[in-house]
Amino acid sequence: MIKAVLSNSILKQITTIEKYRFHVSNMKLPASTMNRLRKNSKKKSSYASNKIEGNPLSEQQADDAIEHDEHKHFLKPEQEVRNYFAALSFLEEKLIEKQKVTVDFIMAVQAIVEKGAPKEKIGLRGQMPLGVLFAVYDTRTGSPDYIPPESSDIPKLLNELEEYLETTDDHPLIIAAIVHYQLVTIHPFEDGNGRTARLISGYILDYYGYGFLGIGSLEEYFAYDPEEYYASLQMGLPALYYSGRDNPPHPELWIGYFLRMMELYAKKINDISNEVAENGVEASLSHLRMKEKDLLVFILNENIWEFAPIELAKRLGVTNKTIINRTVGLVKSGFIEPVLVKERIRSYILSDFARSNKTSILEALGKQNSVKF
Repeated sequence: MIKAVLSNSILKQITTIEKYRFHVSNMKLPASTMNRLRKNSKKKSSYASNKIEGNPLSEQQADDAIEHDEHKHFLKPEQEVRNYFAALSFLEEKLIEKQKVTVDFIMAVQAIVEKGAPKEKIGLRGQMPLGVLFAVYDTRTGSPDYIPPESSDIPKLLNELEEYLETTDDHPLIIAAIVHYQLVTIHPFEDGNGRTARLISGYILDYYGYGFLGIGSLEEYFAYDPEEYYASLQMGLPALYYSGRDNPPHPELWIGYFLRMMELYAKKINDISNEVAENGVEASLSHLRMKEKDLLVFILNENIWEFAPIELAKRLGVTNKTIINRTVGLVKSGFIEPVLVKERIRSYILSDFARSNKTSILEALGKQNSVKF
């Protein structure tokens, strides 16, 4: 199994990524903006990860496939993109539950990746017929690029990976890199190994708080140069798994590459966060009607952090329905958030975005002091 070697350069990379992570984690963005960015990021990841595997769709075609009615008949490249998007949504749900990565969890993700494929493509690969070699072949030369371990060794290798995840004290970035390598290298499935490895690795980053709020796509950076991506995974070792890939002598070749892609990705998200934050207040206010702005000014000037519509209605001398109508736009734009009790709205609270940008919001609205209903 690959073992991390923490060189000075790798420690420096981790430190740089940590700085970006800290900055991004402190950014307050409207819920509507976050949801839009996250959905776009999932689309980009779905396109990029499948592009690495040779999927011929353009980014626009991939986007169209994701947005189409699920009852439509999809060609295989379209289905692959949709499956990846569905797997990302599945992982989002599991992240809320703080589901740990286990062999069964990995199997569940691969099943989503290969949805619609023949049954033999889903689950662990079996023994090949006598005289047939299971390998990853070079599409140009037809020669084997990689000969994975025997199918009989796969359960043991996956159990070792699960044990590593349960017992390791490695840095989360190192864990994600190691799991990525191990899954690609063990190659436990007949198909979907690379996509499953990237999904599980990304989930681990999210699990430990290195997902950068779900913004951006790490897969995009792997897809920029697939040859470098694969060369880093291969580390110049012989094609046969048992000839060094089970315990590579220079793991820093892969881990350094993985962290370099993470560093580029983290910097990009840091830049995006800065840009969105600078324009976030103005953009969010632009979606509000005048009377919604009036209500927001009143709430901020009066330092009302939580309110029930009926209470605010009494203070302002208007109907409860009037306040409820005004809250719709404020919720959509991320200024207030509903507090639910048994799936019913009990009250509303001022969002973190509105609180942290109170001064900027009031300045943008001209420090209005009166509410005109």
